[in-house]
Amino acid sequence: MNLIEELRWRGMLADITPGTEAQLLKEPTTGYVGFDPTAESLHIGSLVPILLLMHMQKVGHTPVALIGGATGMVGDPSGKSDERNLLDEATLQRNIAGIKSQLSRFLHFDASQANAAKLVNNYDWFKDISFIGFLRDVGKYLTVNYMMAKDSVRKRIEGETGISYTEFAYQLMQGYDFYHLYKNEGCKLQFGGSDQWGNITTGTELIRRMTNGEGEAFAFTCPLITKADGGKFGKTEKGNVWLDAGRTSPYQFYQFWLNASDEDAVRWIKIFTFLPKEEIESLTAAHTEAPHQRLLQKKLAEEITVLVHGRQEFDFAVQASEILFGNATTEVILSLSETQLLQVMEGVPAHEIARAKVEAGIDAVSLLADSGIFPSRGEARKTLQGGGVSINKQKLDGPDAIIGMDKLLHNKYLLVQKGKRNYFLLQVI
Repeated sequence: MNLIEELRWRGMLADITPGTEAQLLKEPTTGYVGFDPTAESLHIGSLVPILLLMHMQKVGHTPVALIGGATGMVGDPSGKSDERNLLDEATLQRNIAGIKSQLSRFLHFDASQANAAKLVNNYDWFKDISFIGFLRDVGKYLTVNYMMAKDSVRKRIEGETGISYTEFAYQLMQGYDFYHLYKNEGCKLQFGGSDQWGNITTGTELIRRMTNGEGEAFAFTCPLITKADGGKFGKTEKGNVWLDAGRTSPYQFYQFWLNASDEDAVRWIKIFTFLPKEEIESLTAAHTEAPHQRLLQKKLAEEITVLVHGRQEFDFAVQASEILFGNATTEVILSLSETQLLQVMEGVPAHEIARAKVEAGIDAVSLLADSGIFPSRGEARKTLQGGGVSINKQKLDGPDAIIGMDKLLHNKYLLVQKGKRNYFLLQVI
């Protein structure tokens, strides 16, 4: 397979150095991408470089994931207007351990494979390099003029905050990463987001100069992912969408992709899935014929949720979606663990009522009014008489219905539904 041709069709190719496509067609090639250890978990903005590594491995090349244990202490100025806070070593080590664990879910690291993935940490080679040694042995190969011409540096110099020497040196450190991997791992390729083009090409130039023109290195970048409405990709009202299920539940993760706009879904299904071209084109045509069925969004959400969290969590996410947006039964709600129930109910208005009232048996009107779900007893009674209230997906048969402890989910919750779309989580305290 022509990897570059595949990435170009999927909309995953921005810039590319001359000879890269020919190199990848000529022989199995080792290529790397870097991950910034700013948190214990990667977020969905990191999915593209992960997918690029997976594409590499699928077609027989050797992927290398570099974790920036050293460069994470410095900070990359690319795409930033201010210098970020530097992390201490203990925090960095914790973040690195979390990222290592996540990457192992996507790549095959079995050394018995001819193109087993490799995981490296640039702290391992930078920790033994002295400042004087780095200036003498590496810094002399690049002029200040060359480094200042990079967009990431030039924009900061021209901005109000300027740039510190620490961040100015970042591209030199990243360039040396490429040289180190070229020399020690036979790595000839670096790739990343389009905002990294300047740093990446510094690496190819450093290899050329440090090998007296004999070294040959290649590079390409992927466009930064955007949303059609101009919003920032991977962000919700609650913040980043993380790959760690403890930070973003599989249900919330699934919902993010399911809620993609039609325009975004057309682009994202090529980027974030491994579905073949024919299937994607068929899905897109069917979606165009009946956009209300949201076929693209459903398939996109399925593929990426299964990839990141597994089939079981995807099945739960679909089941959970039926609770709020479909025709789930009481049995489905009863099957949820407390953790799953709270995941599904996140964002649903929450109310409380005294346990003593439920233990004594409370009529539906009092339950709804005393908890504040309805503003008055009169409105609660009227809605109940019209059959407009359900508890745990069971419709109440009138205002005189008695709610007791036997109705509680996990001995503390009631799921109250008013009409078709208004849900409330009632906690008995």
